Amino acid sequence: MVLKPRILIADDEPLTMELVVERLQNEGYEVEMVSGGQEAIEAAANNSFKVVLTDLSMPDMSGMEVLAHFVQHYSDTPVIVLTGFGTIETAVEAMKRGAYDYLSKPANMDEIVLTLKRAIDHKDLKEENTARRILEQHRPDKLIGQSAPMQHLYRIIKRVAKTDSTVLITGESGTGKELIANAIHNQSPRSDMPFVPINCGAIPEELLESELFGHEKGAFTGAFKERRGRFELANKGTVFLDEIGEMSPKLQVKLLRFLQETKFQRVGGSRTVEVDVRILAATNKDLDRAVTQGEFREDLFYRLNVIPISVPALRERTGDIALLINHFLKQHCLKKNIGQKRVSEAAVGSLEQYDWPGNVRELENVIERLVILTDTDDIHIHDLPKRMQVLEQANDQPEVARIELGEDGINLKETLDTLENQLIIDALQRAGGVKNKAAKLLGLNRTTLIEKMKKKQIDFPSSSVA
Repeated sequence: MVLKPRILIADDEPLTMELVVERLQNEGYEVEMVSGGQEAIEAAANNSFKVVLTDLSMPDMSGMEVLAHFVQHYSDTPVIVLTGFGTIETAVEAMKRGAYDYLSKPANMDEIVLTLKRAIDHKDLKEENTARRILEQHRPDKLIGQSAPMQHLYRIIKRVAKTDSTVLITGESGTGKELIANAIHNQSPRSDMPFVPINCGAIPEELLESELFGHEKGAFTGAFKERRGRFELANKGTVFLDEIGEMSPKLQVKLLRFLQETKFQRVGGSRTVEVDVRILAATNKDLDRAVTQGEFREDLFYRLNVIPISVPALRERTGDIALLINHFLKQHCLKKNIGQKRVSEAAVGSLEQYDWPGNVRELENVIERLVILTDTDDIHIHDLPKRMQVLEQANDQPEVARIELGEDGINLKETLDTLENQLIIDALQRAGGVKNKAAKLLGLNRTTLIEKMKKKQIDFPSSSVA
């Protein structure tokens, strides 16, 4: 069920507003009618409203005073002033003091509905732009997502980037750990210097030492000339050691010594080389378990794990899937010189229900495949790989528990309030703390859900990882 927009009307002559209230209710609005300015202020303290319509002339408090209160305490709520004594001077004064618009009584019904709709659209757009600005302040380049786990991640990246501390990035394969490392480097004081990645699991042990530390001419068969290693190439910059959990025990010792001293010797050499690099490491392995099982040095683990960053799996931030789909669609259509394609809402919904064991990398590969193989501009559920055709049945809804009245009656307000609290918490748990998704489950706007949580003092963690 979609929540109706709530409208507050303050007028000391409610009978004259009956037709207005009835028309607004027929238009799909939920209307609360109060007979004075003080009641309007009290109503706003207990509920949130999309728009306020206030009469200008009321005995207990003028409409201008009501306007001033909302401008000061609820600046994001549009106020429309109504008066039977309309003058140009009054209208100008109301607008100067922050009114969204001004209507003379008796107001034309269509004009009221149209003005309300514009005010609501204005508020929604303002909230959306504010949320986007806040997100963009924290979101590093190339990272896509606005879910609570990702916003938490952006804040950590921003804070960590300013330091020179060693960072250990953990997460499943395909979550974008190298993108996180890149983002940290790009926001750091070393951003103008090299970012040098190396995959410790992709290079044989006998060659990895040379890759890291370099070698002297003649150090081993095939070493025809002196070669600088990754640490030297990254001097003053950042080295990203991907899949650090695959490093052999022998190299773990040498890496530990380098982290302690920032000095090393090339393979086959005796001259000490000193460099200034920041180390970022990543792994999809459980290094705590690897330490317990003797597969990874405990002292090296603590050296690397100064600042741990856990990257959420895609299934933990399903609210970002639609954004990622749109991003990869644009990227691959442009790259392959194919006309822009679209993914239907039903197909997006199906993809949001898939478990994504391969995470963002798997999603990108699927979108690339769909861009190439789909004949039409529109991508539907039947175009998806079979394993991703997960249809959510509309009638597959949980049965609502029946609340018995009881012999002594019931406190309806308290019961409904308790039920609403529980439904909000259940939705947040089901959505993994992603407020966008929880709001959809409840048929609410995200901002409405946040307002309810604040009012009810529901302090739910942003996500299982945030």
